[in-house]
Amino acid sequence: MKIHKEGYATLIVSFLVLCAFTFGCWYFLGGWMIAFVFSLILYVFLLRFFRVPDRDTPSVKSNEILSPCDGKIVVIEDVFEPEYFKEKRKQISIFMSPNNVHVNWAPCSGKVVFSKYHPGKHLAAWNPKSSTDNERTSIVFQTKNKVHVLVRQIAGALARRIVHYTAKDKTFQAGEEFGFIKLGSRVDVFLPLDTQINVTLGDVVQGKQTTLAFLTQ
Repeated sequence: MKIHKEGYATLIVSFLVLCAFTFGCWYFLGGWMIAFVFSLILYVFLLRFFRVPDRDTPSVKSNEILSPCDGKIVVIEDVFEPEYFKEKRKQISIFMSPNNVHVNWAPCSGKVVFSKYHPGKHLAAWNPKSSTDNERTSIVFQTKNKVHVLVRQIAGALARRIVHYTAKDKTFQAGEEFGFIKLGSRVDVFLPLDTQINVTLGDVVQGKQTTLAFLTQ
């Protein structure tokens, strides 16, 4: 199982802490089995959280929008997007539970034309206000047909670190990794209003595998 580079420090520190915890239970309490089992389960969870799946990006059409992450579709609606577009857009929101893979992938091929980090709150990721009030990073990809697609990484109640590897004018291919979010979180995708949506509420999607939508341009 491949482990994401963002997990190296966490896993090393966690391993040392859990070893110390198990040793302390044995030394001071005379028992270690329950502590060992608890530590093992917790560490396996952490290993799973930082896992990177071995997935090939399928052949993608120029107007195809892939899911940028694993998770569940919790929002499909027309909303006013105030940060970049400053007008109505089609929003698709994907909730990522702690059990999901937390790598983020580019939903389309294109150039980054906007990238901005915002400090903020840590409301539950399914809270509608999390899109505007939580710690978040907004990234806009411009397709070869000049369509702008906004992807917003949003921290949840547990997530405390958002990582992205984007910069203005950097180019990405559809399905290329662009970031990582630690623990439970959410990703919003903002598309033109005339976009053809390919998913429904409640669908479980896979990053760089599931087609969320088709642009009309």
